[in-house]
Amino acid sequence: MTSKYSRFDKPARAENIFLQGARVVDPRHGTDQVMNLHIRDGVLQPTTNDAPTGAEIIDLRGHWITPGWFDLHVHLREPGKEVAETIATGCMAAMNGGFTGIACMPNTNPPLDNAASVNWVRDQARPFPVDVHIIAAVTRGRAGKELVDMTEIVEAGVRAFSDDGSPVKSSAVLANAVQYANMLGARIFEHAEDTYLAEGGSMNESEWSTRLGISGMPTIAEAIDVARCVLISEFTGGAIHICHVSARESVELIREAKRKGIKITGEVCPHHLLLTDEACKTFDTNFKMNPPLRGEADRQACWDAFLDGTLEVYCTDHAPHSWEDKTQEFDVAPFGIVGLETSLSLALTHFLSKGMSLPTLLDRAVYSPREILSQPQPRVAVGEPANLTIIDPAHRWTVKPDEFKSLSHNTPYGGWELTGRARGVVHRGMALIQTF
Repeated sequence: MTSKYSRFDKPARAENIFLQGARVVDPRHGTDQVMNLHIRDGVLQPTTNDAPTGAEIIDLRGHWITPGWFDLHVHLREPGKEVAETIATGCMAAMNGGFTGIACMPNTNPPLDNAASVNWVRDQARPFPVDVHIIAAVTRGRAGKELVDMTEIVEAGVRAFSDDGSPVKSSAVLANAVQYANMLGARIFEHAEDTYLAEGGSMNESEWSTRLGISGMPTIAEAIDVARCVLISEFTGGAIHICHVSARESVELIREAKRKGIKITGEVCPHHLLLTDEACKTFDTNFKMNPPLRGEADRQACWDAFLDGTLEVYCTDHAPHSWEDKTQEFDVAPFGIVGLETSLSLALTHFLSKGMSLPTLLDRAVYSPREILSQPQPRVAVGEPANLTIIDPAHRWTVKPDEFKSLSHNTPYGGWELTGRARGVVHRGMALIQTF
């Protein structure tokens, strides 16, 4: 029988389904062809032209199937701020956006700074076809003073630590953290910011901040911390991942560090690739995030670095906030925007038309994030667990924030016309395939 997707509008068991006629693209493993995929009990089976007896046929002609996308930088807000997002709604937003894996940051209340809290978050995510990896806090309570019990947390399955939301201010604490993480096969993620230089700022320090009368955050506030991370990584031999890079100076530092063989990696978000600080001229707080939108030279530098692999990870920094919080005055409203449900479509609409190939995009959105977390790569091959993102590359749609699965709607992309959308995911023995 041919499914109209209705059974899979919510996650359902992938017991015996036949995905028919999609272009399957798995460049790391040499696959790019139109083919059928048969999944039984969540595992890819030998493929035939005809559906096996009893299989549910899903017509995906004109669609793409890729290995499952992964977002390396997400804030789920639970515990502590469930009015903005919960683990469940964050997972639903991830599925809706085409992600089968996400990494959540520890700046919850209380912070994720011990093995018990890590295991609790993971347990809440088990009903969903989304792997939720936890990036645990570097310091107890994210207070920047005393390191967490890294050994205990790594034994609980964590492979990265960050005090994201703020930097690790003490260079001594950061260097010790990098050394311990390196011994344990883990990595430090740094929110790169000199908070003394950025203090009181609400947007990029620029001509626009002067015009608007808004306190600015200079690009060197980010770059100074990136320089510190490069030196600490070189000194310790440990790996540091730079979160949400936004500044031209930061890009130059990361590129030079990589040239020297220093273990620095970096990520970039769609808003720092597509928008500039001019967008703040309307005082719309949906354009307020940290790091802030920068100038055109910074945006172009980030794009060039994303294209050439200096910034090897594409992520969202999904940061939900309630309507009440985000509708305050610009200098009072919190930093952050949601991104899980628009990221893939923004990439298909704006990146592939500007010189980025689909294999390169998949490297940034599928493979590199998992490499940084030391996770196995999904493979579209017989005998492998099905870990898939299903994409309709021709679907045209308008971003309507009130239709998001996320509890929060704080997006700068409301009303944008996009082409290409995630139609579903298959992972952990479950499938979600939506009807638009």
